Amino acid sequence: MRRICAVNRIVRPVSGPLLRRLALASIIANVGIVVTGGAVRLTASGLGCPTWPRCTDDSYVTTPEMGVYGVIEFSNRMLTFAVGLIALATVLAVLAHRPRRRGVLTLAVAVFLGIPAQAVIGGITVLTNLNPWVVGLHFLASMAVIAAAYALWRRVDEPDTATVAVVPTPLRTLARVTTGVTVAVLVIGTWVTGSGPHAGDHGAARNGLDPESISQVHADGVFLLIGLSVALIFAFRAVGAARATRAAVVLLAVELGQGLIGFVQYFTHVPAILVGAHMLGSCLVLLAALAVQWSTRERRPGVPTPQATATEAEAIPVTA
Repeated sequence: MRRICAVNRIVRPVSGPLLRRLALASIIANVGIVVTGGAVRLTASGLGCPTWPRCTDDSYVTTPEMGVYGVIEFSNRMLTFAVGLIALATVLAVLAHRPRRRGVLTLAVAVFLGIPAQAVIGGITVLTNLNPWVVGLHFLASMAVIAAAYALWRRVDEPDTATVAVVPTPLRTLARVTTGVTVAVLVIGTWVTGSGPHAGDHGAARNGLDPESISQVHADGVFLLIGLSVALIFAFRAVGAARATRAAVVLLAVELGQGLIGFVQYFTHVPAILVGAHMLGSCLVLLAALAVQWSTRERRPGVPTPQATATEAEAIPVTA
C-alpha cells in the first residue's frame, strides 16, 4: 500500500497557485509585447533608437533629441526585461518545487531563453534598417515563445504520466494539420505585412511582393483554416469529444473575428488601429489552435511514466 501511495505522489501535479499564475502571466506578457511591438511599427518608431544594443552610438537610453519616436522604441525594449523577469521567476518557481518536474522545467527554460533570442532578432531588425523579412522573423519568434508559454501553462497542472488520446487517431491528425495551417497563415501574414504600409519607418524597404496577390494567398489560407475548423467541430461531436468540440468552436469564433478584422482593414486601406487589433488576433488564433491540439489528449493521474522511476518505487519499503 505504501508503494502505491508513493508512486502516486511522484506522478501527480504539484504546480501550486504561484507557478500557475506565473505561467499564465508569461503568456499574457508575451502577447502584450507583440502588441506593443506592433505599436512601435505602426507609429513609425521602428528606428526611434537607430542602433542596437545601444539606443544611440553614445547612449543606452533615449535622449530628448530623439523625441517621441525614441521614447516609444526604447519603452518597448524595456518591456523585454519585464517579460524576461516573469519568465525567470517562473523558472525559479519550477526549481523550488519538490519533486522536480523535468518536463515542466524544460518548458520554463525554453520560454526564458526564447525571450533574449527574440530580443536579438529585434536588434537585427534595427541593424538591418527594418528589413521586412527580419521583421517577419521577429514576429514569428514571438509566436514560438507564446506557444512554449502556453504549453508550460497547460503542463503545470498535468500529472507526469504518458499522454492518452481522447479522440481517434485520424482526428488527432486533422487537429495537427489545422495547427500546421494556422502556422502557415501566420507566416504568410508576415509576407502581407512586409509588402504593405506601416513599415516601422518612413524610409524602410518593402519585400517587393505584390500586396494584392499575397493578400489573396493569405485569404485563401484563412478560408482553408476555417474549413478545417468546421470539420473538426463536426468530427469531434460525432465521437462525443465534448471538450475538444468546445475548443474547436472557440477556434472557429476567433478565426471569424480575426478574418473580419482582416477584411475590414484591407478594404479601408489598412488603418493602424485595425492592424494592431489584427496582430492581437494572430496571437489569439495561435492560442486557440493550440488549445484544440491539447484537447485531443490528456494525462491521467495514477499511472507513472515509463522512466517514472521504477528505481524510486523499488527503493520504497513494502509493508502490509
